[in-house]
Amino acid sequence: MRKIYTGIDLGSYGIKIVVLEQVHGKFHVLAATNVRSKGIKNSMIVDMDEACLSLLRAKKNIEEMLGVTIDQAIVTVPSDGINFDIVSGTVNIEEEKLIDAKEITAVLHEAALGNVADDNELITIIPISFHIDDKEGIRDPKGMVGNQLSTKAVITTIPKYFLKQAISLLKMCNIETIDVAFSALGDYYNARNKEMDKEVTAMINIGYDTTLVSIFNKGIMIKAEKIEEGSKIIDQDIMRTYQVKKGVARYLKENFAVSNTRYADANDRIEVETKEQTKISISQLEISELVEKRIIELLKLAKKQINILTNREISYIIITGGISELAGFQYVVENIFDRRAATMNSDIMGARSNIYSSALGIIKYFNAKLELRGKSYSMMSDKQADDLVSTQKRITGTTNESIISKVFGYFSGD
Repeated sequence: MRKIYTGIDLGSYGIKIVVLEQVHGKFHVLAATNVRSKGIKNSMIVDMDEACLSLLRAKKNIEEMLGVTIDQAIVTVPSDGINFDIVSGTVNIEEEKLIDAKEITAVLHEAALGNVADDNELITIIPISFHIDDKEGIRDPKGMVGNQLSTKAVITTIPKYFLKQAISLLKMCNIETIDVAFSALGDYYNARNKEMDKEVTAMINIGYDTTLVSIFNKGIMIKAEKIEEGSKIIDQDIMRTYQVKKGVARYLKENFAVSNTRYADANDRIEVETKEQTKISISQLEISELVEKRIIELLKLAKKQINILTNREISYIIITGGISELAGFQYVVENIFDRRAATMNSDIMGARSNIYSSALGIIKYFNAKLELRGKSYSMMSDKQADDLVSTQKRITGTTNESIISKVFGYFSGD
């Protein structure tokens, strides 16, 4: 069975869909698309019909690239109202039986049982460690022997309404939600390495409407907070300064400006039309000074939020989001933080832009969860996989059922 996964990131500025295949432990992009989103604001679905039309456009793009229908996916959900709790559970093991996925599933179920409020829904349960009898600090107990398996884990929950929105949106677009995850979790899993999993890491995702700051301790998300400012303030500044329309401001930001003036060329100029339909000439240096000022402001807000969220020593700070793709962004980052901080550097060919970091990462998170539970899965049937177009053509330019009861939810023993 080919292991093919689809990740959907529902962003305020764009809906991103990525399809990956895992081969010999490595992920390969089969298709990726980013479509301007409508009906989504501050990562919340505010108009289901508009959001569905945007998602359908993205879905159509992917299906044209692959030549097959996309009907299953993992999707991001808002972190608004997120709750973090440390829970524990214990199960007995049959004598002389090797611990396998069944026992791991059972102990995680026991840990979460009774710890989710009636108006909330479980989104993640990530084990801090497992204990087998008197042996402590075990990361993966599969294949070991003991009489009793225990775990301490971190669970995250959000209001049911937010989860229902995401699942309902995908259902409207004929996509089954296989799993859900926070965008911050996706960002971490896209950037993670063995060293990060031993330390405290801060993730900063500068979105269009908002900036999300999250803290991870040894690979486990422990805190998250949304700042009500994003790269939109750059568009607004450009619109006010040059009296241009929103579309022109976005174009200037994304295609002409750079994030650090040392990369700007004072002699490079562009002519645009104002709202009054007059022509003006803008230098790259001039507009880049404006952009750099606002990026510094956003990064300082994020730095302040990190200090509010934790007093732990931060070993790594990773910044992502579409604005981080601007030339010179790393120099601005180092000026505000230090060399502990770095811009996300996705290494998967076909989706290297940081706009895809959350969509890529939620797939990696989902795969890691499957591996811990000893499961194997594909979001495409064998027939769909066989019908995929050639590699050269792949890349161009709700119900009342709880999500945890799904086939690859947290506690299914199937």
